[in-house]
Amino acid sequence: MHHEVETQWMGGMQFNVDVNGHTIVLDAPERAGGEDNGPIPKPLMLTALAGCTGMDVAALLRKAGKSPDSFSLKVTGEISPRPPIVYTAAHIIYTFEGSAANRQAAFDAVGRSQGELCGVSHMLKQIMPVTWDVVYNGETLHFAATSLIDNPESACVTPASSLAA
Repeated sequence: MHHEVETQWMGGMQFNVDVNGHTIVLDAPERAGGEDNGPIPKPLMLTALAGCTGMDVAALLRKAGKSPDSFSLKVTGEISPRPPIVYTAAHIIYTFEGSAANRQAAFDAVGRSQGELCGVSHMLKQIMPVTWDVVYNGETLHFAATSLIDNPESACVTPASSLAA
């Protein structure tokens, strides 16, 4: 099994990418010679990370019958100061609103996604730290995460704060 994308140059700096029958338009901002008709490519790595772990968490919570009232993710990528410009770290903020009774399930779903399910996160942890926080009904729960480059045996998490209320 494999994944494949097809990319067609559309002129200027624009490329149209076919991903499983869905078109993603990539372009550069005007200052870089593009027409700003789409995102530049690099942030799509953060998009893939958010989508992968977000889908894991949503599926786990749905299966457990613990769906939140709302759920969002914000992913930030730290970039290197000099070319080649690469991400040097990523940080995810998972934000939930919902019943206090579902707080532990959300916390566990994030941990399971990051520890064993999210392939995008696992790939990125091979080259850089990926850290995260969970915000549930406005309360931030901090995590300390290990990357595979620091600890090849595990990419699991250690809660830096207790869930006990």
